Amino acid sequence: MVGVHMLPINLIAVLVSAITAFILGFLFHGPIFGKVWMKLANIHPTGNEKFSDMVPQMLWNLFANVVTAYVLAVIYLFASSSTYLGGSGIWKGVICGLWVWLGFIITSTSMEVIWMGRGVKLWLFECGCSLVVMAVMGAIIAAW
Repeated sequence: MVGVHMLPINLIAVLVSAITAFILGFLFHGPIFGKVWMKLANIHPTGNEKFSDMVPQMLWNLFANVVTAYVLAVIYLFASSSTYLGGSGIWKGVICGLWVWLGFIITSTSMEVIWMGRGVKLWLFECGCSLVVMAVMGAIIAAW
C-alpha cells in the first residue's frame, strides 16, 4: 500500500492570501474604483442595499479565494524548485502568480467576452484587479 503524503502547504499563508485577496477585491470594487466598476458593470444602486443581504455572496467569495490561494500554493510548491521562475523568494511567488493569472484567469474569463457578450472594458477592469490579487497572493505564499 502506498502511503499518502501531505503537501507541505502553509495554511496560514493560504488564509492570509485569501483574506488579502478579499480585502483587495473590496477596495477595487468599492472605495478605490467602485464608481468605475459600477458604470462598467451597468450597476445602479438603489440605496436600499443591505450588508446582511451580501453576506452569503461574501462567504462564497472568501471560500473561492481560499481555494485559489491553496491551488496557487501547490503550484508554487512545485514551481519554486524550478530554475525557470527566476529570482528568489517573494519574487518567485509574484512570477508564479502572474503565470497562473495569464494562463488560467485571463484565458478562462475571456470566454465571457468571446461567447457571452461581456463588455471588454469590464473584462479588462476585472483582469487588472485579478492581476494585482494574484501577484500579491503569490508574494504572500512565497514569503512564508
